[in-house]
Amino acid sequence: MAKPVVITVDSTCDLSREITERFDIRVIPLTILLGEDSFLDGVDFTADDIYARYRKDGTLPKTSAPGIQQFTDFFTPILESGSEIVHLDISSELSSSYNNACIAASELEGVYVVDSRALGTGLGLLAIEGAECRDRGMSAAEIAGHLLSLVEKVDTSFVLNTLEFMWKGGRCSGVTALGANLLRLKPALEMRDGKLSVYKKYRGNIQSVYRQYIRERLASAEVRPNHVFVYDSGEIPEEMIRELTDIVREAVPGAEVHNSKAGCTVTSHCGPQTVGLMFINR
Repeated sequence: MAKPVVITVDSTCDLSREITERFDIRVIPLTILLGEDSFLDGVDFTADDIYARYRKDGTLPKTSAPGIQQFTDFFTPILESGSEIVHLDISSELSSSYNNACIAASELEGVYVVDSRALGTGLGLLAIEGAECRDRGMSAAEIAGHLLSLVEKVDTSFVLNTLEFMWKGGRCSGVTALGANLLRLKPALEMRDGKLSVYKKYRGNIQSVYRQYIRERLASAEVRPNHVFVYDSGEIPEEMIRELTDIVREAVPGAEVHNSKAGCTVTSHCGPQTVGLMFINR
């Protein structure tokens, strides 16, 4: 008889507590480093805290993956309860979280680690898929294999209102950031081969850009009509989020459209007023 399965994921999934409780997904937090201080992502430090600290003294945090021992301590009680684990991590191209989880799992029995090749709720979508497979009675090995088959079908993208945080974090030059601001360019990024890259530059009023970005992204895809995330990093009017959500519902009939807030990892790189769209292609 197959053992019960627990779906676990690192905190870069940016799933709300409501979602993790609904789908019984367990989360291991990354560590947020600010000078001499350290915090747990989503537990005692949030995106709002990042903005407050940045506006106070211009400091942006760094993120640190859970260590091998942290993963061991996280996995062991679940295994001791008689369950097996399917664990998902942020793309291995962006963090050592996946590699550390693999090393911890190699010393244990019954842990299947999947490299999502995604981040944010792109990763979260795979965790939800895993939970739904578990609830249909699939074994841990079957779920892990199924999720690996979906990795390349996860569509993860963002449009940024500013390059200030990218510049401050050393991910683009000051000239690039200044030029984008002067030209009112809004870069759109997508996950490709496990990394983020710019695929388009929009121009104009950011709210008009949001609408265009969402419509174009959906028009060029064959979206599975199950779960879709409209994702934002805060400081966007609620009515704008509702409007974007309605655009998605109209374009993907039957989909359950979720709203999700970016956590510390995405926020520290993309800054405020970033909007993302995440879904799985057919």
